[in-house]
Amino acid sequence: MDSDGTHDARGTHADRVPRPAGPPRVPPRPARAPGAPPLPDGSAFLTWLRTPRPEAAPGVWRFGHRPRPEEEPEQIPARQLLSGAFIAFLVGWLIWSLLWNGYLGGWWLLPLFAMIPDSWVKPHSFGSVVVVYAYYVAIALGIMIGVGRLGRWSEVWRRYGVPAWRQAAPANERPPAPEEDPAQWNPLRAAGAVDAAERLGADARAGLMRDVDHARITRAWQSVRSGRHSLATFTGAVLREGAAACLHPSGDRDLPGRLAQHDLVTGQVRLGTTADDPRNPYAYRGTGMALGPDLLGTSLLAVGPAGSGKTGGVVWPLAESLCLHALAGRAAVVVVGAAGAGLGPVDAYDVVVRVGNPESVYDLDLYGGTTDPDEAAAVLAEALVGDLADPHPSGESRRSTTVLAQLLGPYRTVHGRFPSVPELRQLLDGAPGPLGALRKALTDGGQESLLRELDARERQLGQPGDLGGVLADRVALLDRPAFAGFFDTSGQSRPFSLRALDHPVRVRIDLPQRGHADASRILSRLVLAQFAASVAVREDRSLFACLVLDDATGVVTPEAVRGIQRLRSANAGVVMTLRTLDDAPRPLRSPLLGAIGCRVALSGLTPWDGQDFAEVWGKEWIEARDVTDRQIIAETPAGKAVHMLRRVITGNAPTARAVTVRQVERERWSASELAHGVPPGHAVLSLTSVRGDYAPPLLVDLRDPGRP
Repeated sequence: MDSDGTHDARGTHADRVPRPAGPPRVPPRPARAPGAPPLPDGSAFLTWLRTPRPEAAPGVWRFGHRPRPEEEPEQIPARQLLSGAFIAFLVGWLIWSLLWNGYLGGWWLLPLFAMIPDSWVKPHSFGSVVVVYAYYVAIALGIMIGVGRLGRWSEVWRRYGVPAWRQAAPANERPPAPEEDPAQWNPLRAAGAVDAAERLGADARAGLMRDVDHARITRAWQSVRSGRHSLATFTGAVLREGAAACLHPSGDRDLPGRLAQHDLVTGQVRLGTTADDPRNPYAYRGTGMALGPDLLGTSLLAVGPAGSGKTGGVVWPLAESLCLHALAGRAAVVVVGAAGAGLGPVDAYDVVVRVGNPESVYDLDLYGGTTDPDEAAAVLAEALVGDLADPHPSGESRRSTTVLAQLLGPYRTVHGRFPSVPELRQLLDGAPGPLGALRKALTDGGQESLLRELDARERQLGQPGDLGGVLADRVALLDRPAFAGFFDTSGQSRPFSLRALDHPVRVRIDLPQRGHADASRILSRLVLAQFAASVAVREDRSLFACLVLDDATGVVTPEAVRGIQRLRSANAGVVMTLRTLDDAPRPLRSPLLGAIGCRVALSGLTPWDGQDFAEVWGKEWIEARDVTDRQIIAETPAGKAVHMLRRVITGNAPTARAVTVRQVERERWSASELAHGVPPGHAVLSLTSVRGDYAPPLLVDLRDPGRP
């Protein structure tokens, strides 16, 4: 069964090889090519599948995670702990020596004499020897327990004894019970598909199943449970193809290569490790930091200068994860970036649109695949002049949409298609030839309502405040020789439309940067506007859709911010990066940071950018401790000796300490800390899930992502 639920009639190669009816007998087909290495067993895959993934806070890498307490336990310094334990041992030894040698008298033996009967007092009596030495042991144990509590021997044992060794050594996990073993495919067995479960389990044990196969078949089973596909179709595909059942339409079962560490059971990709820093909550320190569709559904914004790790540390791992989800039938991803930006090999995508490259197989649909002139006008107006629009809803965006609609509607009615870029430029310029031909065709067809639209457009030509000239100037940026073979509307090319996001497709759009920076910004706004419009009308919203913009300079517009706010309810999200928040208009910075749930501030941020992050992250109440130490001066020889002993034990001079505790409100991360306190290769990020769970700003080391 394919990812869309259709039957796959292809059998295995062995099924298609004809078998001779009689002699001579053909030798059996070898299991693998001569000289090929033996197939691996499934132990590594089963170990990965059976690794526990406990529930954790947002952003925590759940694969093999061990939860930590919320509050940091108070730890005594090692020197003070060991010195106190040793001195307590010496004190106990001294007390026992004084008792044993009689320097403290015989009062401690009175309970013994009171308990021993007169018949046991005889010399060399066995009973008296046993009782006496048992009494000695009890006294010694009492002294040891007392000095052990004073010297914190239990803490020394937990920190340096066998428990510490056992915690440091890798624990051998016991195999799970059959009813809890994910390799048994118990949901399939419970539904009656025992044969399919046995086939999948056999492929897993034989090393024929990968993590993508497991995620893809699990997704197909969810489709069966939801009623979109039948159980018989699913079972037949599994029995026929095994771990290769329900393939992605591309036929790929994995990516050509992986950069990051992925866990397709939880859907996470690991980006780094949370730093062991006092500013991070204790429960997060030292844990892996990972993102998944549950967090990307609130969209993500990463801000940092060039070279801070936006593309290599954030964008490409997320794009790689989304491509794996697409192969598993869980997601559709569109990655937009400059050509050669390091967004993965071509083989990792199903569709690669290289705008401005004559060798590009696919074209980009300028109108997003829609047939509605008003919708096409709104999307195109956002792409052309969205960055010039007023942040308020009553700005120029509506007027530019009206101008385009006055031309697109009549043109489509006459020609059955939307105008190409040169034709649209002529119409916006008010060239008399194209407008006259359009008017004649509408008159001959009796299209009175569309004639009124065209008349209104002609009356506005040349008037003060007319946006036709501005739109024509922007369209002229796309009407260049480098783009002559693109944006074709005659049906002679293979245009890609974002209407295809109903399917688990992997798309990469390479934008030209050299000499066409303004055109690239227009195309980025166009893709974002088409994405927001397309995901809102999808029929199957169980498929997560994500748009990845490697550089969102000039993309942040009022309509873009409103579109990002609506993506969460459509099971979609946007990943975008900026070199600085100055690339977004000043009135839109706060709305942008408020509309996006996952915010990343990389090292090298400017203080004014840090101020915007500090404001959106807010403040928190903390407990401030003011400690005042006053040195104690000893005047007697005994006091000086005690102070010297105390200095040897603690390493500090004897002081009298006064502690004042008060509650103060402080910024979680100040602008100065974000600008100067984030080490290279690190980032501060806050996360919000689609369910509303929240992770505070965390300092993360992006250079230690635990990648293979």
